Parts: sequence; C-alpha cells; structure tokens
Amino acid sequence: MTKKYFFFLLFFLSIQTFSQPQPTLSSSEIKLALKKLDVLGSVLYIAAHPDDENTSLIAYLAKGKRLRTGYLSMTRGDGGQNLIGTEQSDQLGVLRTQELLEARKRDGGEQFFTRAVDFGYSKSPEETFEFWDKEKILSDVVWVIRKFKPDVVITRFPPTGQGGHGHHTASAILSLEAFDLANDPKAFPEQLEFVGPWQPKRVFWNAWLPALQNEKIDLSKIPTLNLGEYNTLLGKSYTEISALSRSMHKSQGFGSSGIRNNTLNYFMILKGDTVKSDMFEGIDLSWNKVDGGKEIHSLIQKVINEFDVENPSASLDNLFLIYEKISNLKDEYWKQVKLKEITELIRSCAGIWIEAISDNEFVSIDDTLNVKTSIVNRSNLEFVLNKIDLSYLENSKQNSEQLKNGEIISQNHKIYIPNLPIWTQPYWLQSPSTVGMYFIAEQELRGLPEEKAQLNCDFTISYKNYLLNLSVPVYYRITDPVDGEIYKSPVITPPVTINIEKDILFFDGPKEKELKLTLQSFKNSVSGRLVIECANGWKVEPHEIDFSFDKKNQKKDFYVKVIPSIKQTNSEISAKLVIDNKNISKSLTRIEYKHILPQTIFYDAKSKLQLFNFEKDGVKKIGYIVGSGDKIPDFLTELGFEVTLLDDKNFSSNNLSRFDVIITGIRAYNTRDNLAAFHKELVKYVESGGTLISQYNTTGDLITDPGVLPLKLSRDRVTDENSEVEILNSNHQVFNKPFKITKDDFNGWIQERGLYFPNEWDKNYEALLSMNDKGETPKNGSLLITKYGKGTFVYTGLSFFREIPAGVGGAIKLFINLLYSGK
Repeated sequence: MTKKYFFFLLFFLSIQTFSQPQPTLSSSEIKLALKKLDVLGSVLYIAAHPDDENTSLIAYLAKGKRLRTGYLSMTRGDGGQNLIGTEQSDQLGVLRTQELLEARKRDGGEQFFTRAVDFGYSKSPEETFEFWDKEKILSDVVWVIRKFKPDVVITRFPPTGQGGHGHHTASAILSLEAFDLANDPKAFPEQLEFVGPWQPKRVFWNAWLPALQNEKIDLSKIPTLNLGEYNTLLGKSYTEISALSRSMHKSQGFGSSGIRNNTLNYFMILKGDTVKSDMFEGIDLSWNKVDGGKEIHSLIQKVINEFDVENPSASLDNLFLIYEKISNLKDEYWKQVKLKEITELIRSCAGIWIEAISDNEFVSIDDTLNVKTSIVNRSNLEFVLNKIDLSYLENSKQNSEQLKNGEIISQNHKIYIPNLPIWTQPYWLQSPSTVGMYFIAEQELRGLPEEKAQLNCDFTISYKNYLLNLSVPVYYRITDPVDGEIYKSPVITPPVTINIEKDILFFDGPKEKELKLTLQSFKNSVSGRLVIECANGWKVEPHEIDFSFDKKNQKKDFYVKVIPSIKQTNSEISAKLVIDNKNISKSLTRIEYKHILPQTIFYDAKSKLQLFNFEKDGVKKIGYIVGSGDKIPDFLTELGFEVTLLDDKNFSSNNLSRFDVIITGIRAYNTRDNLAAFHKELVKYVESGGTLISQYNTTGDLITDPGVLPLKLSRDRVTDENSEVEILNSNHQVFNKPFKITKDDFNGWIQERGLYFPNEWDKNYEALLSMNDKGETPKNGSLLITKYGKGTFVYTGLSFFREIPAGVGGAIKLFINLLYSGK
C-alpha cells in the first residue's frame, strides 16, 4: 500500500460529522460498540435520492448485525420538493445532504454520494442517462465500492423499471455494472493510486412484498430479515430507530411514527454467489479474516464478559492492549476502521469530553480567530495531556498536564486564517455544474457527503506508554434560552460580502426601480469601493460607492437606481468590491433549520433584471393561499400587485370579495387542512365574479377536489422541459392578453413542463394546452379553464413555481395572462 493511499484512508474514515461535539457513549452504548468491535463485515445500500433508503434496514445492519453500513445516494435530492422552505435546486441539495447526515447519526450508517444531479422526475433510465454521464457516475459507484469494501451490496430498486422513477432504475443498473467492474484493475485505473480493486460477494434487491407475490416467488426460499426486532441495549426496535432517522427528512414531510411489531423484509439475489436463507452465507465476519485477529477477538470477548456498567473505565487497560494489537495489523483497511472504533470506546469509557469553541461564528481570511480548547477526564485513571494542535495554528502547544478526574483543562489560542480564497463552501458547488452532473476535479472528494471541517482540533493524550489522538471540529456555541446549547460550524468568509436584495428584479414598465445592496463586514477596519454594473444597455446609478467598516459583523445598506433599456427586456446586474486593489464579488446565503447544522453558500454577487411591460387594467389586489412554499407572491409584489397572504381569518365570502384574483399555492390542498372546509367559500367567490387560480397538488393526502367543477388529479406529468407544446385554442384570451403567447414561449423552461395533471374533468372545462413526453400519448390536463357563475376558475399543473424564480420569460408572461383570464 502506498503512503498516499494510507493517509487518504485515514481521511476517508474520519469524515463523519456531528451537529455538536460527539457525545460520550452510555454504558449500554459502550456494550453495543464492544460487540461491533468484534465484527468485521460491511454492507453498502444503494438508491437514487435522499429518503429512498430503508432506514429500518440500515439500523438493523448497523446496530443489530453490527456491520459497517453505508448508504450511497446517487443524488443529493436537488430536484425535489421542499415542504419547509423555499430552497430549490442546489440549495435544496445542500439542505437534504444535511438531513441525510442527521438521519445517519440516528440509524448508525455512513453516507456517500455520486456526482449526479437530481434534475427532476425521469420516466426511464434511458432519459436519466441523457443527463447523467453514465460512465462517470458508474466510476463513482465503483469508487465507493472500492473504498468502502462491502461484502454485500443491496439495492433499493430492481433494474427492471418496477421502481417507477428513471433515477431509481438507473441506480440499480449502475449497482450491478459496478459489481462486475470493481474488482477489475482495467476499469477506472486512475482510482488505483488511492484504492485497490474489490469484489463484493453478492448483490441483493431489497424487494417489496407485492412485487414478489405478483411473481409468485416462494418467500421461504429467499433471505428474510425481521427489522422489527427489539434491541435491549438501546431500548428500541430497529423500526423505532428508523422512525427517528426518517423523521430527519423534514423538507420532504417524512416525519414517521415508530413501528413496534414484527416487520419482515425480503431480499432477492441479483448477482453473485447464491444463498439459501442468510444474506451473509459463506462470508467470514469475524477477526479470523485478518492475520493476528484471533488474539484480538479473545481480548474483546474478555472485555465484554468482564464489562462493568457502573465502572466502564475498569476496561481501559484491556482496551489499550486491543488498541496496540490493532495498530500492528497489516490489513490497513480493517486497521483504520477498528482504530476509529476502539479510540471512541476508550474515550467513552474514560468519560473524556473534548471541545474547541471559537469566539465568533464568522472569520475573514487574513484575520485571526480566538479558540478556547477544553478537555476533561471523568475517570480515576491517570491520563496526561501532551499536545494540542489546531488548524492554522503556527505552533502546536506542547503540554504535560495530568488530567485529574473531573478537573477541566482549558487553553486559549489565536489562529490566523491566510489571505487566500478558502471561504467555506460545499465542495460540490465550487465549480459550475451541468443540468445532470456536478464537476468535482479531485478524486479523493468524490463520494464524500462533505469535506472535512476546515477548522479542527487534535488532542494528544497518553496513558502509561500509550499515545492516543482525539479529534474534534472547532465549533461556535451559543446558549439559547429555549433550546439550550446550540453548536454551529465557524465559517471562513471574504472580508466583506455583497447581497443583492433580489435574485431577479422584475419591472412592469420602463420606470426605474430602487434596488438595495447589503454589505456585511467580517473584519475590523476594512474599506474600499463598491462597483455596480448592468448589461444590455440598462443603467445603474450610482455606478460606484465608497464604503468603510470600523468593526466586523456590521451591515450597511446601499441603494441604487436601476433604469431599464427601451430595447432590451433582459439584463443582469453584478456587483464587486475593490479592497486593497483586489476584487471580491461574493454574496452570502445561509440555510438554517433547527434539525441541521447551519450551511453557508457563497455565490457570485449578481442578479437578473427582467422587464414585462403591460397595463394592470382590472387586476390590482391578489389574495394568495400559501401551500408548501414558493416564491410567486414575491414575484407578484415585484410587478406592482397588492398581494395578501391569506390565513384562516380571511376565509369568508365577505373578506374574499375584495380580491380581483385569488391564487392557491403549490400543494395547498395537500398541506392546508382548513381548505377542506373553506373551499366552498372559494367556490362562492368564483360564482360571484372572482378569478381563482389553483396550482398543482399531488394525488396523495388530497383533502378535497380543488376544482369548482369536478376534476380528477392523476400522476400524469411531462418531465421533458423541451417537449413539444401544442396550443389548443390560440384565440383564447389566456394566450392574448396582456401578452401574445406562442410556442416560442415554451422554450427555455427548466426541469419539467408540469406534474400531477388532471386526467378526467367536467365537460365545462376547456383544455388549453397539449403536451407529452417522448413515446407517450398527449396529455391535455396541464391547463384547464372554465367559467363558473360570474367568475373564472383555472387549474394548472404547469411548474410555474420553478420557472418563475428561474426567470423563464415565457412562463412568466403566461402566468401574468392567467391573472387576466376572468377580465
């Protein structure tokens, strides 16, 4: 094994992150960890998206079978929905990555990804591979298999297409092809600088019972696991643990209740050695597979048999002996895996707590950060603190202090962040991506859920003749009066950031608009020039502004006038800072929810400018019933409409009559239970002359029919954003006022045309558009309209919630026209 490979393996095995310093294990958790120390086996679960994984199975394998268990998700879920906020695309991918990491903390698994981007729903693997570079994604799956060295691979979906989503089927296809290639040194030979070939023994499909019954499979002849088994050391069944894990997928609305009865899962072999009833049949999961392992096994069994739950530190002498034996193993893979496990066991048995706390959440490049390190030993054993080493600390602090029981040792350090562009950023967003692929140049980063923390602290301690290294990320900590201790990761930033108030600034005429730019300092005594520019003949005044900050963490707002061009309807505004003759053009975006570690993204400081010149005759006041969250109310406000977000108090005929148009947001009839009762008021509103526009809802958890006349939602959708669109009645007002809509207005859409179209409706509805994916029959339910009483009702499954924030001009004009459909 090369030296480079050895150090890479160390890095790969230590990337697990925590939203707080790793807690000390309880005695029951120590007992379970000791049993896991005695098992040498691994399983890799593979699927397509965050939330595809079987968290019950992962918990069972990791905590029941005590195997090293990983989940490889092809994507980060960038193309999904968001039920708790407005993040979409790459920001949603960042959020869902963290949700997966939180899930793994609860079920005991480890997390991996490929470079594939979730570009939205796909109907076939062939369509999926038009966006994913199949060879590159296949190399990523091979890479993870070679690194993780699973004995068994399990796919969530079959390769036959029964999983529905094209991404699902593609994940199974890639898994099977990777199984054949991982042990071939001619396949992706560039990886062999870091890893060796590896051959899993077999691949299973985690089959669902109805599919097996349809195929008349004899269930007694395939491996079966009862995931509802109860773990006495944890006080939970694996299905109960699964609920805690799955409930971390909050952006997808996957809060779950624990199942407390037997739950059988079945496994169909897809490739590899056949088995009768045991997935691991013929696979040695013991220390016998490693030279020198028998002695280690005996020592582990001795510790387990003599373990004192009231005094875990009594096991430390034997644990250090095991540590020494593992350190001398020739098998580098299992040596590093088990050294990590035994180190954590030693730390927990000694009750050692370590932390490194910064005095600020943000630190600029070319600046200093104060960090307080603390360590406490809560056992009677004589540990000594030898050294403390911090990232960017010029000289590690040498110590020789005895760690007495219960006496905390704290030290203050000052570190210098170099003047380099090293600000905190999800590594997969550091380079531009395509619709289907992230660009990640470094082989070592591929597969990782995130990079190792930029700021880390290593404590070197000794016990008798043993040296032990304990590592923890640096955190920033606050004490909230409600939630108590809250930990956040320090963020390395530019000296000053620029946030433009709007991602897109919409104009409803040639009149100039004021735009706010917010500068935030992350360094004391910094000054320079703010330079703002517009493209395509648009103008901005003033073009340059001097700024200065006395202290870090200050904000200043600057206002400029943006003047549209008469000739060009689209433009872009960009901003940069000139500080000490260097240009910086970064905005700061934060993603903060209680269930994840806060995330920071630095984008280039620029925004789109778009002009839609039209008269607002007859439409001024709009009521908006928010569903699962979208940005359309902001867009309407930008265009000069008066938008009121409607809550329960507004749902009466008297209150609704003041609105010219009422719009229900995406999935409002899935997420707003009160609409079941108040829908009749909306029907009365239309009957009295109002215009009601209802956006897409899903078929699941639909509280009532969203139409004023009957319509039936289906799973019909058009996923190809470039599919041909036929306008069924070009003379209809929707396509002529205030904008003329033609086929050209369906160019440049993103991700999809629309979803969950009605496939049955009352004869009084008129279908206005027809579209379909390749090889399918036309779908006419994307845009329906009807007169009802004196008013107008529109139902649309078109994905305006994606197109409008992306600035798709044709979609924006069509949506504006819908506002006037009743006038």
